[in-house]
Amino acid sequence: MANKKLGIYIHIPFCKSKCIYCDFFSAPAEEHVRKQYLKALCTQINSGAPKLAGEYEVDSIFFGGGTPSITDAGELMNVLGAIYNSFNLSDDCEITIECNPGTMDEDKLGIYREKGVNRLSFGLQSVNDDELKMLGRIHSFEDFMESYEAAAKSGFDNINIDIMSGIPGQTPAGWRKTLRTVMMLRPAHISAYSLIIEDGTPLSDMYKSGRKLYLPSEDEEREMYYDTASILADNGYGHYEISNYALAGRECRHNIKYWTRGEYAGFGAGASSMIKNIRYNTTKNTPAFIYDPVHVEYDTEELTVNDCMSEFMFLGLRMMRGVNRDRFRVTFGRQMDNVFGNVISKYVSTGHIADDGNNVFFTDKGIDVSNYILADFLL
Repeated sequence: MANKKLGIYIHIPFCKSKCIYCDFFSAPAEEHVRKQYLKALCTQINSGAPKLAGEYEVDSIFFGGGTPSITDAGELMNVLGAIYNSFNLSDDCEITIECNPGTMDEDKLGIYREKGVNRLSFGLQSVNDDELKMLGRIHSFEDFMESYEAAAKSGFDNINIDIMSGIPGQTPAGWRKTLRTVMMLRPAHISAYSLIIEDGTPLSDMYKSGRKLYLPSEDEEREMYYDTASILADNGYGHYEISNYALAGRECRHNIKYWTRGEYAGFGAGASSMIKNIRYNTTKNTPAFIYDPVHVEYDTEELTVNDCMSEFMFLGLRMMRGVNRDRFRVTFGRQMDNVFGNVISKYVSTGHIADDGNNVFFTDKGIDVSNYILADFLL
């Protein structure tokens, strides 16, 4: 019997319109293209599964995008059916669909529930409609509430809500309003991200052109981050990853695979996989994927031991529990301090990293500049 755990990621690269900050692989598409794509996904899964199914048990499935909920629910669930038919699933397999408000209704939610979906992730971002318009979101807060209440009515009790700080024009007081409003809904999970201006996005073009965006200052961003941790902690949400908070036992199993270097198989144009320390990135050529999903092109990268050790550190340190010395030794046959001792000591001495003898983890001070510190763990 398979005893290794595998996550499955399904990429749906379609959306109604592209948000100005989004650098994910996604674009609007006609309904007939979406239908062809979902059929191609089923073909790819049926073709690729035999290479993995006997060795792994699937314990998480994540439909991401794009906007998976923009597609026909029955056709999307055919993709889930292909997974059911091709893989062994754990009894408690976590099955998530990313949803955007305004693309949901009770019929669609009922189909998801009937087919075994047990977790939803809503991209809200803000309770302020002006901030939503600034981001290019297609929904209002009222639209979100209608979708959220419909999901709860349909029996979903494991729901994530994405919210975003650092939006142009946002104030710390406005952010606290978003936090408190969302927290009062008692979702199982809250992802609180800070807006990043990514190259190649309309937001980046606006920024580079010199347009006044009224971005929050660094001090305001820092205030928002600490407000997030404080308000959510006071209301029972555990801070388990730099940007993620959950009620007890409701951490996102699938995303934890990424941070702990678990194995996952990606299906669909633009999807990534990590199997036996080889990373596969599927072509982003959607027409080519639809035409021949069995012989689709991949870029592959075989990770060296140094690559794997570096990833162990800079991904694992995103978790609030940090990285564990024993797990490092068992995984790599080496002592963590023999490889990264100088870097760890450097940041322990500055108060950015804490070390309890077993685990190495960020302090609050370290989280504030984590991106700079993580780069030092590259070998």
